[in-house]
Amino acid sequence: MGSDLTGPGAPAARPVDLARGTNQSGTRLYNERLLLSLARRHRSLPKAEMARLTGLSPQTVSVIVNRLEAEGLLVRQELQRGRVGQPSVPYALNPESVLSIGLKIGRRSTDLVLVDFVGKVLQRIHRTHRYPMPGELLGFVKDGLPQLTQGLSSQDKLRICGLGIASPFELWNWEREVGAPGKEMQAWNNFDTSAEIATVSPWPVHLCNDGTAACAAECFFGQLEPLDDFLYVFVGSFVGGGVVLGGNVVQGRSGNAGAIGSLPVAKIGADGSPAQQLIRVASLYVLENQLRAAGKEPGGLWKFPQDWPEYGAELEAWLDEAAGGLALLAASAMSIIDFEAIVIDGALPPPIRERLVETTARKLGQLDMQGLTPARVLEGSIGADARAIGGAALPMLANFARDHEILFRAGPLG
Repeated sequence: MGSDLTGPGAPAARPVDLARGTNQSGTRLYNERLLLSLARRHRSLPKAEMARLTGLSPQTVSVIVNRLEAEGLLVRQELQRGRVGQPSVPYALNPESVLSIGLKIGRRSTDLVLVDFVGKVLQRIHRTHRYPMPGELLGFVKDGLPQLTQGLSSQDKLRICGLGIASPFELWNWEREVGAPGKEMQAWNNFDTSAEIATVSPWPVHLCNDGTAACAAECFFGQLEPLDDFLYVFVGSFVGGGVVLGGNVVQGRSGNAGAIGSLPVAKIGADGSPAQQLIRVASLYVLENQLRAAGKEPGGLWKFPQDWPEYGAELEAWLDEAAGGLALLAASAMSIIDFEAIVIDGALPPPIRERLVETTARKLGQLDMQGLTPARVLEGSIGADARAIGGAALPMLANFARDHEILFRAGPLG
């Protein structure tokens, strides 16, 4: 299987044009991406509704939709009857038309996932570790790619559009928080993650901050009602997030937009001590340390992200403190951008996530919000896989999404 993935045996042609834009006019490319984005956002739409929403002529929409259907990117749904006028045929994304691979580099675990065009995880490989190391990561990816794709036919592999990496920035700065001995984490300082992964990947490689990638997963694949502007929060080993404006994920000038973990959420001490950052309050490593101090084994946080063991008083105390920090984050964010919603997700069991969202909303309601337009506090819809799925979303955003330049100014490697 390895010969199918690397070296001379790597695929040279694909049934779907996965390098869209390199051989098309700007207008045609934009309109195609626009209609694909509408189909994704609304789940399915008839041609007439696409024309109404875009302002394109019915004839233009028909030509584009027919072309996308012929390429296999759109599929017809059942005829809609019972409405005024002629029955209409809605079109939806074809899940099988495009595949993508996501790699999540985490403080306590690493994941490889294979997803389809609508974000369904088809295959996954999950590995836990005490702390991440570059050499182990490279070996994991090199060995994992053949395993991840071993069930695919040669034609199926032609549909893979790329590999996206969701990684924390500046991992070498988090030695103490991840519990690495000595200067182990300094190895990341000289490790070019994108370039190194590109040496073992036959597909183009994209890299994004893990919080922004998780935000992209919610924006691109999420099941929430369409939201144009929202702040996204992902509670993982370290809390992170992203910003969505006008329906697009905003990366920022240095790729660090939505670096919410750095937000001060406590007053400067009377002795001049620095204010506490959100990352020291609403991150799972804080709960991990509290459990360990209480003599409880915290490994279940990472081994069983969907079903934690019973953690009792320590979990209750962490939930209360984390929600308080997130409420202050929400109020601060709303005072800068008039967000519709604050969306909270994380590597948490769904009942714990629900409680965190409810407590955050309650604490937000207790703050002085004079002069601010209320924003809803909502649960994210992806869950613990958001960072890995967000990584897989990066190649799809680059090739098929509207306004992809916001997230991909530098372009892919490989």
